[in-house]
Amino acid sequence: MADDSTAEREWRVTGMDCGACAAKVRGAVERLPGVADVDVALMSERLRLTLDEAATSPERIEKAVRGIGFGIAPKGAKAERPKGGFILPDDAVIGGAGAAAPEPAPEETAEPAWYQTAKGRLVLGSGALLAAAWASRLLLPAEVSHWAFILATLLGLIPVARRAFAMARVGMPFTIEMLMTIAASGALVIGEPEEAALVVFLFAVGELLEGVSAGKARGSIRALTRLVPKTARLEVDHKTREVAAESLSVGQMVQVRPGDRVPCDGEVVSGTSGVDESPVTGESVPRLKEPGAEVFAGSINTEALLRLRVTKPAADNTIARIVRLVEEAESARAPTERFIDRFSRVYMPAVVGMAALVAVVPPLVFGGVWGEWVYRALALLLIGCPCALVISVPASITSALSTGARNGLLMKGGAVIEAAARVTHVAFDKTGTLTHGKPRVTDVQMFAGHEEDLLALAAGVENGASHPLGQAICSAAEARGIDPAAATESRALPGKGAEAVIAGARICVGSPRLAAERGALSMPMRTQVETLEAQGKTVVILLRDDVAQGLIALRDEPRADAAEAVAQLRGMGISSVMLTGDNRRTASAIAEGLGIAHRAELMPEDKVTAIQDLTAEAKVMMIGDGINDAPALAAADVGVAMGSGTDVALETADAAILRDRVTDVPGQIRLARAAMGNIRQNIAIALGLKAVFLITTVFGITGLWIAILADTGATVLVTLNALRLLLFRPSTAARLAEAPRRATPHATTA
Repeated sequence: MADDSTAEREWRVTGMDCGACAAKVRGAVERLPGVADVDVALMSERLRLTLDEAATSPERIEKAVRGIGFGIAPKGAKAERPKGGFILPDDAVIGGAGAAAPEPAPEETAEPAWYQTAKGRLVLGSGALLAAAWASRLLLPAEVSHWAFILATLLGLIPVARRAFAMARVGMPFTIEMLMTIAASGALVIGEPEEAALVVFLFAVGELLEGVSAGKARGSIRALTRLVPKTARLEVDHKTREVAAESLSVGQMVQVRPGDRVPCDGEVVSGTSGVDESPVTGESVPRLKEPGAEVFAGSINTEALLRLRVTKPAADNTIARIVRLVEEAESARAPTERFIDRFSRVYMPAVVGMAALVAVVPPLVFGGVWGEWVYRALALLLIGCPCALVISVPASITSALSTGARNGLLMKGGAVIEAAARVTHVAFDKTGTLTHGKPRVTDVQMFAGHEEDLLALAAGVENGASHPLGQAICSAAEARGIDPAAATESRALPGKGAEAVIAGARICVGSPRLAAERGALSMPMRTQVETLEAQGKTVVILLRDDVAQGLIALRDEPRADAAEAVAQLRGMGISSVMLTGDNRRTASAIAEGLGIAHRAELMPEDKVTAIQDLTAEAKVMMIGDGINDAPALAAADVGVAMGSGTDVALETADAAILRDRVTDVPGQIRLARAAMGNIRQNIAIALGLKAVFLITTVFGITGLWIAILADTGATVLVTLNALRLLLFRPSTAARLAEAPRRATPHATTA
């Protein structure tokens, strides 16, 4: 058991531009005594660990991170950024340094322009020196230009070398900075100062581009936090005043004017207005919000004044939870990413060993020229750096997570994305997933009297009922402007219906079985009931003093896009099945309309068994409401909670769909497949470029400056390729390609 000195600590680290940077931070702190569970998130710039302060102080952690060239500050304070000039002083190194200055949330601090950063100044400075050296070659004696190139090399190399040796001191000798230092220094030794200076400059440009690319990826995530307004109009004693949105507490009343963003998750108390939820869910059409409706923080009120009751604190509103999920998802690394990370640890020493052999073996064994083969070995060192390979996976995963969050599709990390991309079968819960989850009146058939009178009597009996069928009858009467009849002596008939006295007559609303027990169900009525039940509808019969007056049929109707979602999945080569606890007749009717296979009358444990049967032969995604389907969600390869289950999903399921759209299921799989395709492209770019230039370098075709382009160029290429995922639209991608493959829907019973 941990003692009182052990606690979880968190910092913000600046200057990390790629997976290798995150590995350096991790390596610098995990070797310290009392440090455990180190988690470094590249895109959210987070360092989290468990620290025994009796063994290592937080200040020592910060010193270790600064020592290898990154800025660091405790969570909530502003992380340092470089403040030095071209040659950085001791308290300012490339990637971040300087004194920490506690300021409000770092997200609120604008990122400096590229030319204001230490890396930007390094590019400008080394570029200016290189240009001056080339100018001196044209205007001055050769000896002067020779020393000018040496000066340009040394001035640009000093900050890089300092970082290299700092990381070597903490047990990380095989870094790009060390390889760069060896290569540039070696080029000077063998009399190639011009090429050494060019390599230093190109390296600085590559690092700058990596930083700019990483900044764009981070910006897409941080933009989510800016959706919530900073202030809210708090209502107290019928007066309003502006307060900080983060200070709102559950139960308070706020006003949201037309055109304002909603400052909190809340419930509409008064007012009716269209609310644009596209910033949160991606849904482009404003949704009507009336008293009792839920609204999300960050959505936009479009029409009229709304009064809201705060239902969640600022730290737990929808936007905060999405951002938290995206940040936490970075820690759930994909299997591919973990493999590449392990591979790079072996790969780097192997490259150094190979370079050493290239430098030594040809001169010693075959009589080669030492300078020529040392030069080729130095180029090989630069080509061999795995930066592009290491960043190829996390860059794509982060872009996919950000795109998903903007479109209401949440996935908990790379492992979930990789699993979703391999899905071959999708299992749907019926109620609340494929259907709306609430029964609606579909048919009213009269045996005697008028339809309005029948609904008035039925609503009178069911007025105030908690049963979903009773509530649906009352809602249908209200929608038609029919007032419930005044009733007395109301009582429930468990398992059968309800009854009350209205205008001196005993009115009963109950099941066909109850009507049969009371001798009120004739053969023609029984035929009507069976016809409606064959369509998956639930039938209730209204009796006046045990005489049937008419029947009402209700059904939990499928969502408008459910059939389209099943068809899209079929077009993607994915099989679908509906799992439900409903009776076989109802399940068959729903499934037939959707063109989906089904299994009916399943208890929760039966759903788990069905999922286990499927996962034995296929990769299965389970879609449910995230509450009563939790066991089945856990049993599937990927569990996705939808709509009303989002709160639970953020804690229990692998993924969540924020909006009640079944077509987001194929959209989520499309996004996962696009991310994995992007990863494969990145790996091909990283390894392909290295393979080509490795061969050309060994044979003397290409030199040092091409080598550095092969490394930094590949890193920039894979980062830019990953950023393409930010433009991906899951709801529309590949729809035209899928359309010809869609077959005529048909259902089968399992």
